[in-house]
Amino acid sequence: MSEKKNILFLCTGNSCRSQMAQGWTNALQSENFQAFSAGVKKSSVDPMAVEVMGEAGIDLSGHYSKLIEELPGVKFDYVVTLCDHARESCPVFFSDAQKIHHGFDDPPYLARDAASRDEALGYYRRVRDEIKDFVQSFPQSLKTD
Repeated sequence: MSEKKNILFLCTGNSCRSQMAQGWTNALQSENFQAFSAGVKKSSVDPMAVEVMGEAGIDLSGHYSKLIEELPGVKFDYVVTLCDHARESCPVFFSDAQKIHHGFDDPPYLARDAASRDEALGYYRRVRDEIKDFVQSFPQSLKTD
């Protein structure tokens, strides 16, 4: 790739998965991509997501939940939806962007009945690592059939 591509990770609340994907992309693929994240509704960044990304050396502490409308003027080459709700709600104004859906389990949902904090963190770590694998496979994993 000769010039950086802008990639948006879109999830429901921009609290966990999309924040992780933005962090991994900007850490592992910064030569080829500039990553952004947003949600279809505003939330807050999940502290457990910040914690497990910190364990992997990625600092999300300065991240905040934002809506797509808060990224005016950014022309996206790729829009990656990470959950079904975001895929169904993906705005049509991304007409030039290549739209890709790659769903990941929702760590807060998985952890809701965890017997311990360690068990809950295990769900976050699993999804964190799955997102890392996805990001490491760029640009191949961004191709659509």
